[in-house]
Amino acid sequence: MKVFVTGATGFIGTAIVQELIGAGHQVLGLARSDASAQKLIAAGAEVHRGDLEDLESLRSGAAAADGVIHAGFVHDFTRLQEICQIDKTAIETIGDVLAGSNRPFIVASGTALVSPGKIATEDIIPPVSPGWPRASEQTADAVATKGVRAAAVRLSPSVHGNEDKHGFIPILVNIAREKGVSAYIGEGANRWNAVHRLDAVSLFRLALENAAPAARYHASAEEAIPVKTIAEAIGRELNLPVVSISPEAAAEHFGWFAHMAAIDCPASSEWTQQTLNWKPTHSTLLEDITNGVYTK
Repeated sequence: MKVFVTGATGFIGTAIVQELIGAGHQVLGLARSDASAQKLIAAGAEVHRGDLEDLESLRSGAAAADGVIHAGFVHDFTRLQEICQIDKTAIETIGDVLAGSNRPFIVASGTALVSPGKIATEDIIPPVSPGWPRASEQTADAVATKGVRAAAVRLSPSVHGNEDKHGFIPILVNIAREKGVSAYIGEGANRWNAVHRLDAVSLFRLALENAAPAARYHASAEEAIPVKTIAEAIGRELNLPVVSISPEAAAEHFGWFAHMAAIDCPASSEWTQQTLNWKPTHSTLLEDITNGVYTK
């Protein structure tokens, strides 16, 4: 099928484009710059100029496609309410074009805030809150009532692999280098789930090809990795001491990242793996750290 992809030149979007083309699909990738357009052309995709705030470009892109993957998001969290509204409007705009067609529409979301402190499963649907006003999934649900196979792929907080420059692990590595220690908070028993980028994008393709309306799929290959274990691996690779930071000192040490450094967000993908026959096969997060993906 011909697939319109937003966020097509980002860390995950680039791999989605390659995955789709490798599986025999055609890709129409959204590009807001000449550099992004050239990147898509080099990958074998068709270029569609525009961005997430250019609603006419979203309408025409969706109209030209047999399905849509919405992987784009404005990562400027200094204006959280505004960027969440941009995301909501983009999903609504694409959904209106696809209404009544039964075409697939896969929206990227996340597992980190589904059920902090306990294992997140696909059936848990957290409410939109003032602290995290992103309504991607709820907006996709509304689109699904209009005759669209709209569903969500929830990404792990750590989507790791080569070319990861701005994810959770690069942030921890940069903080460790700056502070001279690799740190965790308290006992470091809080857990993150993780997925290799190439495993994640295979799930996007499987969801595109097989999604049920209003379903949630978890791109979580590793259910629960203690953050202390991650800090220890980073410390070994950087040859730095590994230390515990008290919760009271976390904001000073980690800065704006303190909340995510403390979050406990294990997530299961058992239902996703069974339903879509998704089988993660690529390297684990600790293997990528130990193999120097983040420290060379």
